[in-house]
Amino acid sequence: MITLYGIPNCDTVKKARTWLTDYGVDYSFHDFKKQGVPEAQLDIWLKTVGWETVVNRKGKMWRGLDDATKASVVDAATARAVVLSAPSIVKRPVVVWADGAVTVGFKPEAFAVRQG
Repeated sequence: MITLYGIPNCDTVKKARTWLTDYGVDYSFHDFKKQGVPEAQLDIWLKTVGWETVVNRKGKMWRGLDDATKASVVDAATARAVVLSAPSIVKRPVVVWADGAVTVGFKPEAFAVRQG
């Protein structure tokens, strides 16, 4: 089963969900706002794609963090702590594909490759 992680009102998440639905791809949706970021999955994401990919340092939520918090994010461990306290800084969507592969963000051509 494919799991798409994100926030329902995020435009990029909406595009990804629409793409999956339009192409008849079965998936489950994990809402960061209601369910939080699952710690075990976060650890996998940080190890698989790296903290620099997981943390959206261009987004509104990141810009809203105080300078000391932003400066403290220098590796996977420090990124993990900030993500768990502010889930909205995760770049979205995070998709865990049926084969266990992890992708971050949405590009239709990348989703098409994943689906064969």
